[in-house]
Amino acid sequence: MNTPVAEVVTVLLAYLCGSLPFGLLIARVVAGIDIRKQGSGNIGATNVGRVLGAKWGIVALLLDALKGLLPVLLIPRCFAEIGTGWFVLLQVVAGVSTVVGHMFPVWLKFHGGKGVATSLGVVLVLTPFGSLAAFGGFALCMLASRIVALSSIVAALVFAVGQMFILQPNPFAVEKLPLSVFSLAVPALIVIQHRSNIGRLIRGEERQFQFGKPKAGDGNESTST
Repeated sequence: MNTPVAEVVTVLLAYLCGSLPFGLLIARVVAGIDIRKQGSGNIGATNVGRVLGAKWGIVALLLDALKGLLPVLLIPRCFAEIGTGWFVLLQVVAGVSTVVGHMFPVWLKFHGGKGVATSLGVVLVLTPFGSLAAFGGFALCMLASRIVALSSIVAALVFAVGQMFILQPNPFAVEKLPLSVFSLAVPALIVIQHRSNIGRLIRGEERQFQFGKPKAGDGNESTST
């Protein structure tokens, strides 16, 4: 299979994998509810945890992360005859496509989650050190603020900055360009997806996260994954 065809196949398979709405499916199977009409209305693990509790929030988080990890890990291996440089490119293409699939799933009229957990799965394969930096930023911010949206934004920014250091001395050299573009583009997408949260943060309306069923009027709580 030639490289352009491999890229198209990778985009389609990774996008379809990323667009699987695990949070929505878990809520329907476990509680018979539409998660989009509960809590913050988001399909991600944060809202699942808020509505259904810690256990199912963690399950949703793991599944969303796996649907980021597995396409990057497995799909490029289907094209083993492609050289190392193209293999890395296919990994990046798979990663971006999976995150976009989670954010804009075709099954839900392109209204999906914020992409944080899925991006975590992707970067665990592409750049483990970058993922550690992002996790550290998230954990520290979460301990200080208990606001998931703010912690997710911080993690995305830490990842982007950290990657530029990791990819030194020339992060935009030809052989590093796909990963460099990914390291800037995906964090930017995550921040854009949090634009409503940013507005609430500025107004001081973003609430701290806690597991369990929300009280009436909790639709403005933090939503991230």
